[in-house]
Amino acid sequence: MNHAQLTALGRALRLLGEHGEALTGDTPDARLHEVKADLRRALDLLEESVTTAAPSTRCPEHPNGPVDENAPDLCLLCETRRRAARRAEINGPAIHPRPVDPAPSRYGVREDRPQPQQRWLPEQWNGQSWQLCGTPRRDRHEAELYIAAQRRGPRAAMAYRLVHEFTDYEVLRIWGTPVRVDIEPLGNL
Repeated sequence: MNHAQLTALGRALRLLGEHGEALTGDTPDARLHEVKADLRRALDLLEESVTTAAPSTRCPEHPNGPVDENAPDLCLLCETRRRAARRAEINGPAIHPRPVDPAPSRYGVREDRPQPQQRWLPEQWNGQSWQLCGTPRRDRHEAELYIAAQRRGPRAAMAYRLVHEFTDYEVLRIWGTPVRVDIEPLGNL
């Protein structure tokens, strides 16, 4: 309800209050028709002001929530919460086997995920450490062919290795000799 509607409705209701105070047993019909017109005007203003549906419950938290006829405030949601609290007083708190996350992960939890798939990871020596140099492969032969192609390429690394991943990592084969290269000139003197 905006300020103009609020002002007009207040004025109409005050006018109806004045009509109510002036009513007596011998009020003429013309005056009653005037009261009727003012009452209709006030109802029309009220109809324009109300934009939401009438509340189905007496609950301030869930005015349009589901109805429970047995609840004091007619709110099913609040009554369910009150019943759970009463049950917890008698039976003790409910025990969940697993904590309930507010928003489940799209990847699931560890117990829901299957064991890792078998993969072969091609890695290259960058002078300081081993780093992944291609996408993990599902086929060992394909991963070895990839490393062979990398070694023949124009920007081949000093060394390559193939790592087998299953539930753990195992280095299967190393091509070349990895030598640690100091990145500072003159040996960091």
